[in-house]
Amino acid sequence: MAKSPQLEEIARFATALRGELATRTGNDDFPFQPPILKFISGKKISRDAFQIVKPKSKSNFDSRLVGRVAIVTGAAGAIGYGICKGLLERGCYVAITDLPGEKFEKFVVEFQKLDSERVIGIPMDVTDTKSVASAFAKISTTWGGVDIVVLNAGIATTGALSELDLATFQKLERVNVEGTLLVLAEAGRHFARQKIGGDVILISTKNVFAPGAGFGAYSATKAAAHQLARIASLEFAPLGVRVNMVAPDAVFSGGSHKSGLWAEVGPGRMKARGLDEKGLEEFYRNRNLLKMKVTAEHVANAVLFFATRQTPTTGACIPVDGGLPDATPR
Repeated sequence: MAKSPQLEEIARFATALRGELATRTGNDDFPFQPPILKFISGKKISRDAFQIVKPKSKSNFDSRLVGRVAIVTGAAGAIGYGICKGLLERGCYVAITDLPGEKFEKFVVEFQKLDSERVIGIPMDVTDTKSVASAFAKISTTWGGVDIVVLNAGIATTGALSELDLATFQKLERVNVEGTLLVLAEAGRHFARQKIGGDVILISTKNVFAPGAGFGAYSATKAAAHQLARIASLEFAPLGVRVNMVAPDAVFSGGSHKSGLWAEVGPGRMKARGLDEKGLEEFYRNRNLLKMKVTAEHVANAVLFFATRQTPTTGACIPVDGGLPDATPR
């Protein structure tokens, strides 16, 4: 990889060039079709240093997403798995990001086995400004830019407010609030340079609308993230960027990947209710109106609804919870 200053210079040039080379479509929802650009290592930074790659199309691809580049934060988990899989299966190029480590590496390899050309893995810490900027730069030097930003990174903890120590709350605040802010800020700068619009989708939670006792740190910090996304919908609209939210509940796994949130909160809830893991999943299935198990694929479908721009919508939230009256957005 190029050194940081050079990487940033290449990325800025690539992003601006991608916007210049984007084809006008005459479609109000997708006014531009951007190219995939690959930087040719060793060349001087100029138009000639970038190869235009024609995206492949398959029968199962969605024409609205073919050749679009997506970044997913906090991807190496249950919901992240569903989102990455859904985007990849519909034709997107997918940048998988999460904290570095064996779990992340195995997750990336799993997806690269499905399509090595359209998947890259980039270690990224959403709480670190340089890490976030470097990830966007790496994507831009690899494929030219970013069209879809899915903010999925988040952590949870349990504890009554009277027992919650400040350091624990601040840990959640740093990831769930500051991490959201840093990624939104970098996305905004990126889209402003690219000048062809884009989509931002925040994975929110039903706890924004129906917070739980003993779950205050998570509920409060995710509510702050949700509000930041709503503000981004106002600020990014002039750029042609739509910002929307998806609010899931009780997603325990995706593929072979367990939910990190439920790994944290599940044991206490199983103990409190005298249930095993399957029993807890059944409890949450039965508490929603539709009596349905909510899956990572369901969350991905909501993300895809926004990413494919099926309605002229920004600043909105889709609940993916099987129907919880107290969590209905209002």
